[in-house]
Amino acid sequence: MLDLRRSCEQNERMTRTLKRIAPLQFGKIMGVLYGLMGLIFLPFFAIFALIGVFAQSASEDAGAAGAVAMGGGMLLMAVLMPVMYGVFGFIFGALSAALYNVIARWIGGIEVEVE
Repeated sequence: MLDLRRSCEQNERMTRTLKRIAPLQFGKIMGVLYGLMGLIFLPFFAIFALIGVFAQSASEDAGAAGAVAMGGGMLLMAVLMPVMYGVFGFIFGALSAALYNVIARWIGGIEVEVE
């Protein structure tokens, strides 16, 4: 007689090998993740930039020109930082996946245990 319980227990944990990662898909995922990280890190960078600007303006008499430059720089950073994080996340994610595929062909993929 077939023991169904025993066969289910054997199938609960299996080792699988990750042989290939689609570079374009992995690049898109990494681009979105890094873009979101850029949004998360943005307030911290902005706070430290403001501290630096105020420390410099306290030691020098920068006046209104310094405040305008600070505002423009902060706006530029707020727009470019998440975008640049996303772009570089995509590029390095796709390169990492392609490199993984080459190495996985030589030495095998990553073994993962799934249930």
